[in-house]
Amino acid sequence: MRICVISFDFWNYDAHIVDELRKKGVDAHHINIGAYRHRNFPARLKNTFSKIILQRNLKNEMRQKMILDELGKLGKQDQILVINPELIERRYHEEIKKFTNKYIAYLYDSLARCPADHLVDLFDEIFSFDKNDAQRHHFKLITNYNYLSEIKIQEKAIYDLVYLASFDNRIFLLSKIIKKLQDLKLSCHVVIVGKKTWKKNLNLQINPSITYTRKRIKHSEIPGYYSKGRVLLDLTRDNQTGLSFRIFESMALKKKIITNNPTVKDYDFYNSENILIIDEDLSNFSTAFFETPYQDLPPDIYRKYTLENWVETVFNL
Repeated sequence: MRICVISFDFWNYDAHIVDELRKKGVDAHHINIGAYRHRNFPARLKNTFSKIILQRNLKNEMRQKMILDELGKLGKQDQILVINPELIERRYHEEIKKFTNKYIAYLYDSLARCPADHLVDLFDEIFSFDKNDAQRHHFKLITNYNYLSEIKIQEKAIYDLVYLASFDNRIFLLSKIIKKLQDLKLSCHVVIVGKKTWKKNLNLQINPSITYTRKRIKHSEIPGYYSKGRVLLDLTRDNQTGLSFRIFESMALKKKIITNNPTVKDYDFYNSENILIIDEDLSNFSTAFFETPYQDLPPDIYRKYTLENWVETVFNL
């Protein structure tokens, strides 16, 4: 069987799908449009000029042409999975679809944040991590996956709470949480990543507990980063009901987690001893949650959220 995954893989989560497929003996390939780079400085300058003057992003066009070039080399695929298809224009989707017998989409964002309504008729199957979208549009609901091997970290945590995320408006709630932690005399370590981190000065979000960086953290370093904390923090983006990867990373690392996503209580792995759903005013945020140990999940529930099960479900293996 031949399967191709197409995505903009900023955090390198999608590459795990291809690795798992290969473990199962599938001839699998990943076309990461996020990995496309300008050939040289003049090409970058030309793209900048085009965006400003012509309102045309040449880099996006080249990324999409790259997909067709790569598929031309790979040949016909039994299945092609596109993650967040709104990043690709319809005319390119129509060409991509010619390379496969089964065209699948996975929406790892709500339609409210990343509209893809105009593309849904192109796909044979559509999976979504967002409960509201799945119910409203009759998509197949599936969560993100646990890509890590199950492991209980032995070394003692340095901080009470750790958080790693991209720079966006979650920074305002984060600042309130840090203040709450300080009031409770609990420590935290926060890293905010992204090209827009310079905006912290405009928003006056200067806090010694927060490290801002434009440099992308290597995917392989994420588990080590989370191992430094007793508890992980998960903050949802606007218009998001789906579960982030942090929920599943905490599951694999056997770490407790604090989240502002109320839908987590609807899943069979939910345990109030492991997961604290914070109130909007943070009134239920207390030291008590930090003082009790993580409770292991039953093996059958744990496996349900592994990458292996995700791959078997999406590709019907």
